[in-house]
Amino acid sequence: MKKEKLMKIRQILALVGVGIIFLLYLATLVCAFIDRSQSKSMLLASIFATFFVAFVVYAFNMAIKMVKPDDNEK
Repeated sequence: MKKEKLMKIRQILALVGVGIIFLLYLATLVCAFIDRSQSKSMLLASIFATFFVAFVVYAFNMAIKMVKPDDNEK
């Protein structure tokens, strides 16, 4: 793979991760207004999921970094 393609994949992966985290907190906010009894557990679930999503994105980035561009490819 070329370096430009790897960078593009990493950028897309980062944007997807940010989008997922944004949607998690948006869903938590909406659910807090709708059902106040579950708002604390939804917030805790969102915080846990934030760390999980960040870890998964980091793991994928490390895996992509391990894939070296082929120098013989022209």
